[in-house]
Amino acid sequence: MTDQRLTRETGPALRVAKVVEPVLDGMGFRLVRVKMSGSTLQIMAERPDGSFTIDDCEQASRAISPLLDIEDVISSRYFLEMSSPGIDRPLVRAEDFERWAGHEAKIEMAIPQAGRKRFRGLLEGYADGEVRLFIDNPEGGPEKLLIGLTFADIDEAKLVLTDSLIEAAKTRRAGPAMTDGSEWTEGDDESEETTDLDDRRQ
Repeated sequence: MTDQRLTRETGPALRVAKVVEPVLDGMGFRLVRVKMSGSTLQIMAERPDGSFTIDDCEQASRAISPLLDIEDVISSRYFLEMSSPGIDRPLVRAEDFERWAGHEAKIEMAIPQAGRKRFRGLLEGYADGEVRLFIDNPEGGPEKLLIGLTFADIDEAKLVLTDSLIEAAKTRRAGPAMTDGSEWTEGDDESEETTDLDDRRQ
């Protein structure tokens, strides 16, 4: 199984990803996604087991912040937001689709398959370069249809928030792992999971 990440960042987000991914790898973390939303730079990361504690988030943020200033990859004023993937998380690696098999996911293709770009169904797993998904039969039959979607052609994929997913996330959580999309930025009180963002550029 490949550890390759689906990289769909563009522009400043892509430049940031190229800078921070090696740093996170060296710390034992993995980059999930970089996203620019207005003046907010969101960097999402996790450990290989899917956990990400508040301490992890703090350490990653403090390692990344000065590097971004030195590399000057974003010329405008921005706010840095370091976060965990959350429960209804993005699925960006082949093993993500294996780990969350049995749960519902939404997948949007960069390249249409059978004339469709959007799929929603129950994950069966990953095999031979394809994400396997049980979807409703387009012909209206009662049985679910198992399809394979080429991993490299996926534009975006994420879990759907369901009761079963919430229960699964609770059982997987170990210690203070952040599984709800909590955030940390420099200057935050560690007793609170979400606070104002830190302005990284004046």
